[in-house]
Amino acid sequence: MPARITEAPAIEKMTDRAAFDAYIQAGTDRYRRMMGAADRPVITVSISECSRAKGVDKVWDTLHAQVDASGADIELRPTGCFGNCYAEPVIEVRKSGWPAVMYGYVTPDDIPAILQGITQNTPNVATPLGVYFDGPADDAKPEPFQGIAPLKDDPFWRRQKRIVLGKAGLIDPLRLDEYVARGGYASYAKCLFDLTQDQIVAEMKTSNVRGRGGAGFPAGTKWESALAGQNYPKYVCCNAHEGEPNVFKDRKMLELDPHQTIEGILIACVAIGSDRGYIYIGGEYPRAIKHFRKAVKDAMAAGLLGENVLGSGKDVTMTVRVGGGAYICGEGSAMLYSIQGSRGQPRTKPPRSVEYGLWGKPTVVNNVETLANAPHIIEKGGAWYAAMGVDKSQGTKVFTMGGNILGVGMSEVEFGTTTGELINEVHLGMKPGFRFKGIQTGGVSGGVMIEEDFHLPMTFEGVEPVGGMIGSAGFVVYDHTTSMVDLSHYMMEFNRNESCGKCTPCRLGTQSVLEMLDRFQRGQGRIKDLDVIMDTSDQIIKLSLCGLGQAAPVPVQSMINRFRGEFEERCIDAPRRIEERPLAAD
Repeated sequence: MPARITEAPAIEKMTDRAAFDAYIQAGTDRYRRMMGAADRPVITVSISECSRAKGVDKVWDTLHAQVDASGADIELRPTGCFGNCYAEPVIEVRKSGWPAVMYGYVTPDDIPAILQGITQNTPNVATPLGVYFDGPADDAKPEPFQGIAPLKDDPFWRRQKRIVLGKAGLIDPLRLDEYVARGGYASYAKCLFDLTQDQIVAEMKTSNVRGRGGAGFPAGTKWESALAGQNYPKYVCCNAHEGEPNVFKDRKMLELDPHQTIEGILIACVAIGSDRGYIYIGGEYPRAIKHFRKAVKDAMAAGLLGENVLGSGKDVTMTVRVGGGAYICGEGSAMLYSIQGSRGQPRTKPPRSVEYGLWGKPTVVNNVETLANAPHIIEKGGAWYAAMGVDKSQGTKVFTMGGNILGVGMSEVEFGTTTGELINEVHLGMKPGFRFKGIQTGGVSGGVMIEEDFHLPMTFEGVEPVGGMIGSAGFVVYDHTTSMVDLSHYMMEFNRNESCGKCTPCRLGTQSVLEMLDRFQRGQGRIKDLDVIMDTSDQIIKLSLCGLGQAAPVPVQSMINRFRGEFEERCIDAPRRIEERPLAAD
């Protein structure tokens, strides 16, 4: 018997809410039966760019071939990434009478043992990571199963509270019916039929969900301003243009759950009275672009996009724009110019985009993660969301973590988790043989935090006293082998290359600082150059037009402040310290 590959049912256009409710029920019944392995065992393979780099395609092909050869009645299905990229390739096995079993570090050589374990009811083979009921981060957990511990006991999963990553690894991102089966588009329908625009905005304001792309501006306030605007048409634009090193949360979210972002955009459209949604995706993300375009096509075919959506009388369209790789186009106004077909460069503000955005009309610009929170806020209420987190940082935050740590990957934790907990518990700490030196925060826009800062909470305000920044939450951990001189040069070179050149402080200032750092790299710096770098950086920050220039020197200043000795060692006029040696014994 050939392996069963799950195929999505044909999508038919739904013209009213009753048809949508029937589609939800049919999809939910089918999904629950499959996830419960009611008819046959189910093997899920996590496929994403990270797992493909680690050989998941060979694992999939081997699994497919061996299930075919064995004649076993087993269902195979692809999903997106679970987030534990360090353990890729990852597969999940569901069988009636078993909890879900997750296996990590899977190779083609492991497949025979896993298949034999299914047929002989012996799951403790290969490298099992843990067992769970529904989702790996759920609070409810099973007892140990045949010697396999609950996955929730694993430090990577223990502290995680998943909202926007709640469906990660659990649905096929190319299947509308699986997204709907886990509650997808229900909040959108609620906005279409049950809530007024003011009520939608009120829930967003109550939640105090703040921008997850870097600025941290309250989304509800932005939506309220756009709703109050009297200039039409209005637009909603999702900024999915990541361009910083080691920042990949938006790419991952579009790869593993594209419909969630679409639903967030559509909810924003209903809230502000817009019939036109846009998303701007970096051209470096081919898989994310493919998945999102497929999701838009399916939503259109199902009647969730287009004219008179579900008979509500509301129209909405969705347009996908692909960027050319310019980091500056992650800045809101530069992105809007690029969407219009103009050169991507920022402009002075005010007016803000909610007053003067795409083609001079009111435009809400939000990040992928920000919009992905909207369906959950509408479903459970703004007060539910605001009860999570601390101080002025409500809800959860998605972090990506790289470097010589054991837990490279993507996590979602409540705001207030400390820096030390995020590094040493959630992301499992340093690899053997490497000692922690610092963590680069906020992509290339924040300062370096050191071990003394481990007590600080990961919130918008919590890391600011030491120069840290949540930003896009793409963090890199540096070990004792990292040269801060070389790293600062890399950071400034990146920002110099990505400067659009529109404003003089950024265009010439980043080049000037980079030239001084060149001398330090060659061991030809001077002590006074450090003060010049700091002063020049201050001027760049104060006088630059947009966030790129205003943040470009921040990492360099932070590294000089915290690791000044490393820079002085590269100076030709540094005091030479003569090592004192004890006199030889007579």
